Amino acid sequence: MVAKLASAFLIASACIWGTDAKPIPKNKILPRGSPISFNNWGGFSSFNNFDNFYGVDNFDSSIHFSQVADTSTQVVCHTEAIEIIQQRLLVLQEMAKRIILEQVCEVETQTVVFQQFHASLGLFSSDLTHVSGHSVGFDSSIASHFSDVCLSDGSLSTNDLGFTGTDVGLHTAVVGGSNWNDATSPASVSSAFGAANLAVSSLH
Repeated sequence: MVAKLASAFLIASACIWGTDAKPIPKNKILPRGSPISFNNWGGFSSFNNFDNFYGVDNFDSSIHFSQVADTSTQVVCHTEAIEIIQQRLLVLQEMAKRIILEQVCEVETQTVVFQQFHASLGLFSSDLTHVSGHSVGFDSSIASHFSDVCLSDGSLSTNDLGFTGTDVGLHTAVVGGSNWNDATSPASVSSAFGAANLAVSSLH
């Protein structure tokens, strides 16, 4: 499910950063404020245990993150028609909306959990541009639960899938076969990022 949200929200993140944004170098240290706890935030019961998933000081999963390569499966990319990719990513986007709207009733919690989701997914942008220092991959263990999101009748499941946000990266499948070139890709990817950024900003 992480995939679409990685195209739509990568571009959405670009819009937030602004048209002149450039990837943040991995050694750049930004000032951090005091962690904000959302446990029972605003007195809403739907925020109960909110911080348990990523941690009170890890809202977007960027602080407490570690990767362990999953070598049990070799994954290599292959090219499909762009419409096929866009269709599947759109399915994931709309499923994310459905989960938030059907399984949360308080609009305040909907707002915060979406911002958490958006921020966490947006981190993938710095992986793709190779400035995060992380391997470019996905968590194969968590991705394997895709079929557990819905029940056989099409309704959303409600059972605990048995992981938390801090488990992301512990079974990282690194996908091979991309055209990344250390000499030329930083410039070409920056150009692509900028073009996407301009496409978003031109609409607003």
